[in-house]
Amino acid sequence: MPGVEMSSSFSGNFFKTVAVIPAAGLGIRMGIARPKQFIIIRDMPILAITIRAFNRSRSVDAIIIVVPDGDVEYCQEEIVHRYKLDRVKQVVPGGARRQDSVKLGLEATKGEYDLVVIHDGVRPMVSSDIIETLIDEAKTHRAVISGIPAKDTIKEVDIENRVLSTHVRERLWLIQTPQVFRYKDIWEAHKMALERGWQEATDDSALVERMGIPVKVVKGSERNIKVTTPADLELIQFWLGEVSE
Repeated sequence: MPGVEMSSSFSGNFFKTVAVIPAAGLGIRMGIARPKQFIIIRDMPILAITIRAFNRSRSVDAIIIVVPDGDVEYCQEEIVHRYKLDRVKQVVPGGARRQDSVKLGLEATKGEYDLVVIHDGVRPMVSSDIIETLIDEAKTHRAVISGIPAKDTIKEVDIENRVLSTHVRERLWLIQTPQVFRYKDIWEAHKMALERGWQEATDDSALVERMGIPVKVVKGSERNIKVTTPADLELIQFWLGEVSE
């Protein structure tokens, strides 16, 4: 990105850290008119619950939120201001794909941070412990992601659902967010993805891997699910002590 100076060194043990929260999806699989990140649970929108975890983090200096183009003002007034999320520095409009939205969030940081934490706006059960652990690990590893070991057998199938292979379960992880990167690495990865046509990256670490950068996995939480379907929403409501209708 022209005009952006990227951090190349760290001063002592201090790592200036920004959280980029992509929340620009339309939530089609949820089957509702309003984007799922704005669904109210326990008197708070899902997105506000998610951001609150980062707003309370001792290691996060700033937050950038990426939302649908028509929801920037709503998010600023009804989420950031209403819930006093004072570490949010910007709310920016997203793109057509998650990949585009993350890149726009990275651009909004202006290269002023050493570490970037990327977390899905509809994973409201993220814990402070996970956030702090990943950021601490990122001080010695260039890329750190959260995930949980696969419990079920996983098979690869073709377009007609015929089994091609069965994978070794002990080596498979289900990857989540947060994911933490050096700013220069993740910016270069997204820039390279655009230049080389790496399409539909639903996982930012996959782009970093393609650059040959080692990625460390840290065990996350089975509760840190992404709200995608009505069943996910019911589970989140239960975990948050909400009685589902």
